[in-house]
Amino acid sequence: MIESYLRGFERISASGGATAPDWARSLRLSAITRFETLGFPTTKNEDWHFTSVAPIAEREFELLAPPTHGVTAAQLAPLAFGATDWHTLVFVNGRYDAKLSSAAALPDGVTLVPLKQAYETLPLLVEQYLGKVATFEGQTFTALNTAFLDDGAVVHIEKEIEVARPIHLLFVSDTSAGAGTAQPHNLIVLDRFAKATVIESYAGLDGAGAYFTNVVTEAVVGDGATLTHLKLQRESEQAYHVGTLDVRQARDSHLVSFSFATGAALSRTNIYTELRGDGCGATLNGLYLGDGEQHIDHQTRIEHVEPNCYSRELYKGILDGSAHGVFNGKVYVHPAAQKTDGKQTNNTLLLSEKAQIDTKPQLEIFADDVKCTHGATVGRLDETALFYLKSRGIAARTARQLLTYAFAADVLESIELAEVREGLEAATLRRYIEQS
Repeated sequence: MIESYLRGFERISASGGATAPDWARSLRLSAITRFETLGFPTTKNEDWHFTSVAPIAEREFELLAPPTHGVTAAQLAPLAFGATDWHTLVFVNGRYDAKLSSAAALPDGVTLVPLKQAYETLPLLVEQYLGKVATFEGQTFTALNTAFLDDGAVVHIEKEIEVARPIHLLFVSDTSAGAGTAQPHNLIVLDRFAKATVIESYAGLDGAGAYFTNVVTEAVVGDGATLTHLKLQRESEQAYHVGTLDVRQARDSHLVSFSFATGAALSRTNIYTELRGDGCGATLNGLYLGDGEQHIDHQTRIEHVEPNCYSRELYKGILDGSAHGVFNGKVYVHPAAQKTDGKQTNNTLLLSEKAQIDTKPQLEIFADDVKCTHGATVGRLDETALFYLKSRGIAARTARQLLTYAFAADVLESIELAEVREGLEAATLRRYIEQS
């Protein structure tokens, strides 16, 4: 239903969208033009070969209006892992909610504001980077998101500042979100030697229906800076979610990314980073859990542009019922990127006969002095391990549950932030043991 988005674009251009700076309105116009040209991808597109977006493309979603039902802090508490001191911006149905947010007590040199406010408080920074990192020339969903550029979060950490507490960007959809779409756009900029942890959470509250979230986050990591980025996708089981994180890394910078996906009927998570400076490092980990008829797709791309950089990647999945998982990971080594050290692994556990995974780890290497490996495994629970546990007096069902949880816990342990690590471990434990 491309026409419905074109009509929506005309409406916002004639109303509230006109309040954005001239350059932002021009960016929107270029993006909607490109979206109309590209159309929605089909399975003939290599990047979407195993994922059909027909449920999104054939449905008419209206831009979400401000929520009509009051969302309370109590409803959001379970999404914060018990933490009460995080710097938090809350968005309900894609719109910033000042009453639910708590971005106070930020250290000097740290700015955390909604996008509309950033146009005034950080005009030069926003114009310099917004729409420049996540380009939309060949990306339908990025073009669609940019066309409706309106709300989201802007995070700026000045040089040599380390933010001790996490920054939480919490996006929730309420009961009025059904058949609607939100298009949040975030910008994260870390200057030289800065360090911060940013959590992006996407969740559907009780009663949220078949809404569509399409999010783009652009991140710039300066010389010697470190960005730890956690994306937690726990949307409504009827929802649709497409999310893109696009990162540019400077010399000696580090990106530590973790993606957790367990919600939505259909979800796609893109994690892209370019190592554009000597001595960069990127660590991309993730866990996806699916059952029923869920379709969960992850695509990663790590581009080694300069020499002496490393990348590590480990994605794990557990699929039950008739769930379908997709993993497509690419490591691209440019000719100048000598001394590249890259390792990529995807492991998926299938718990039923109907669950399936399409996995495609890739290496494209155009340098001759590199050390790169990649691999994937797909299988069921280890019968030897099951036999060992049963021989120690553990019931067969319990043994299976413990091994399933252990498979997931292995990658969850890579999360350094204790509240998130322990919270996701507890949720996984409940999913595969307590509720089995």
